[in-house]
Amino acid sequence: MTSLNAVLIAASPRYSPRPIPVASRLIGLAAPLTFILLFAQAFDRQGVAIWSIGIAYVLYDTVLLIFTALQIRDLEHISARPFAADATPATLGVIVAAFNEAEVLEMTIDRLQSQQTPPDTILIADDGSTDRTADLMLGRYGLALPADVAVSAPAPGHPTLRWLRLAHRGKAHALNDALLAMEDEVVLTVDADTLLKPDAIAAMRAAFAAEPELVAATGVLAPVCGPSLSARLFEWFQSYEYVRNFLSRHAWEQAHSLLLVSGAFAAFRRDAVIAVGGFDADCMVEDYELIHRLHRHAADQGLDWRVRVVGSALAYTDAPASPLAFLRQRRRWFGGFLQTQHWNRDMVGNRRYGRLGTAMLPVKALDTFQPIYGLGAFAILIALVATGRFRLALPILLIMLAKIAIDLSFHLWSLHIYKRWTGQEKGLRIGPAIIAAIAEPFTFQLLRHAGAIWGWIAFLRGSETWTPQSRTAFTGHSADTGS
Repeated sequence: MTSLNAVLIAASPRYSPRPIPVASRLIGLAAPLTFILLFAQAFDRQGVAIWSIGIAYVLYDTVLLIFTALQIRDLEHISARPFAADATPATLGVIVAAFNEAEVLEMTIDRLQSQQTPPDTILIADDGSTDRTADLMLGRYGLALPADVAVSAPAPGHPTLRWLRLAHRGKAHALNDALLAMEDEVVLTVDADTLLKPDAIAAMRAAFAAEPELVAATGVLAPVCGPSLSARLFEWFQSYEYVRNFLSRHAWEQAHSLLLVSGAFAAFRRDAVIAVGGFDADCMVEDYELIHRLHRHAADQGLDWRVRVVGSALAYTDAPASPLAFLRQRRRWFGGFLQTQHWNRDMVGNRRYGRLGTAMLPVKALDTFQPIYGLGAFAILIALVATGRFRLALPILLIMLAKIAIDLSFHLWSLHIYKRWTGQEKGLRIGPAIIAAIAEPFTFQLLRHAGAIWGWIAFLRGSETWTPQSRTAFTGHSADTGS
């Protein structure tokens, strides 16, 4: 691990800061300064200009929506398709980093072993679990108890399954130790609460076989929350949110600027990850930060490395099913996003990094304040209604309704595209989609923004750890993923 740390220190701008161009600094200042100026209009203006911050928020989001629509048109005539079993890279191994995940781990392993083209290796990176994980490994699979930081012999009757026992240090450390213990060309990271569709690994194998320049790829995730009323409500909103998010990832992939992979189901060329120092244990979202280093290394070394989303590789993940669980997840996600954006601010607006530097990262710089804009706009609207200024609130509500109509039109069109692209149909009916699009700006979107504000606090305090999530969907063999 010492050598991997040495590479990380050399490759990460957190340890080896780069000069920050003037353009990068100016772009970084644009969002907060504009927020101050627009928010001040609420006190200095009359008429609809009092809601200038909301108008800016709506226009910005609409521009991104138009960009996504233009970039995903190629998917309209693409159908999800099976992949040939012989379209494989040299080897593909799976790492399941697990901390106290005994209640779902057996299901995850069984799903991996039952793939149409099973992985060559399944390595359980046990991050110091104190639950029944050891009993499961010993009793259910017959694995021999390995020494600390050592890989067990293959399981009797399960020759691809191995067990790596570690001291509890967090997910990134577990992934790095597992990465160094494996020899597979392509490494797939799968969370213990993520269940792959039977052809998901075949899709990933084919993607890496077809494109030697591909160094990282994300599969498509669909959320599952459980049977309770609260869980069904959160699954309803998150299902449509995930559709938009993965279509947006495809849009940025088209611009050679994809930054976001889902560590719950992502594949990497092992040598490329080692070349940039592995996963950063000090980042709240280690998968997102890693992609920045891969892009940076490719630009520095003149390499044609690529990052993609594989639409035909589908998996289901246990998603938050209550307000507090959801807020905690979004706190970590947004806090890690802010960390990564801050560490890599020299890339923002920097032509050295192509469209990633001149388009994607400036958008991300603006995104750091988007939740603040959204909550600020909503607060002004509430204040107008509370003080009885309905003549001012009415045109604002009309703007919001127009935006809902635009979002709804895009969403209904994109649902059709998404279904063709991924083959996913479950939980994506038109009627609920319409209701979700109308209700979201006044409910779920505000909760998402609140989680982001909590993420700002976590970022400024530097406080977040890898903690086990309460499972509401996948327990024992109760998962219903329609596969």
